[in-house]
Amino acid sequence: MFAPATIKERRQYYREEWSEKDLPNFISEELYKREFGFDHYGKGPNDRYKVFKNKDSLKKFMRIKAPFAGYVSVAFYNNPQRRGDWIKSEFVFDVDAKDMPIRSCNCESVCKICLGEALEFVQLLIDTLKTDLGIKNIHLIYSGRGYHVRILDPAIMETESELRGEVVKYVVGANVPENSISLGYTNLFNRRVKRNIFHLTGHETLDGINSKLLKDTIKHRDLLKDNSWGLFKGQIGPIRYKNLLAGMARVNLSMVDAKVSIDLKRILRLPSSLHSKVSMKCVEVKNPETFDPFKYAVPKFVHEREEKNKENVNENKKEK
Repeated sequence: MFAPATIKERRQYYREEWSEKDLPNFISEELYKREFGFDHYGKGPNDRYKVFKNKDSLKKFMRIKAPFAGYVSVAFYNNPQRRGDWIKSEFVFDVDAKDMPIRSCNCESVCKICLGEALEFVQLLIDTLKTDLGIKNIHLIYSGRGYHVRILDPAIMETESELRGEVVKYVVGANVPENSISLGYTNLFNRRVKRNIFHLTGHETLDGINSKLLKDTIKHRDLLKDNSWGLFKGQIGPIRYKNLLAGMARVNLSMVDAKVSIDLKRILRLPSSLHSKVSMKCVEVKNPETFDPFKYAVPKFVHEREEKNKENVNENKKEK
């Protein structure tokens, strides 16, 4: 499933399956104000500063070049070819399943389990953005190995990096509450920590949380099923409990790539494009509750590849 796409498969995808109609409206509506970048050889996006006046010109480029990867800027410019005269930028949360510090699987890259947990986590982020901060214009994109939460709410698109960084820390729960005055944030932080604790396997290496503390946290975590934090703290011990919370705050922050969130000129994978390294489509998620990347983001050539492999296995069995 996650084998790299060949140049032949890339050409097949862009000529037979890819359509400019698959571009989300938030990308296509002001296409000409964004910078595009491309990776043609699997070595990173070194073909930058591309500009397309409309979807037809982008379609022609994609079908001719069949890039290894396609990217689009989060920023809008009056002069995108030079990244000049910045207007505004999307606010983004980037969650990569393979980089999550706590996940239930032991896979080397990504799998159905960690991709599912990544989706669960971004749903928590989106819920916090909506309920706590009142942000509405939110789009979720499956990136091939994780998810991009792309926000086009006018209230935040013109903000600077410093404020975006503070929003990230709040939404993910990156600060240990100093007291119970800020009850809303305390509850949010506790929910994030509780989620982390119940996803622990005991094999994690977490900054500030040694193996003994990790083991005891798992041993007593059932106390948190009914939110008995006081009893849990008593079993862990006050000093170690403080260390645990500090470590979990660092875990929370590392669940997202904060550098992406504060970068006003970042380029992200283009929705509808192919993530050739894993042979998956980058697609907009319309309904997170029912989305399954193995149903909605697998190119046709992957199914054909798997059928061909089965045929080869059967032929080899017959020869033996």
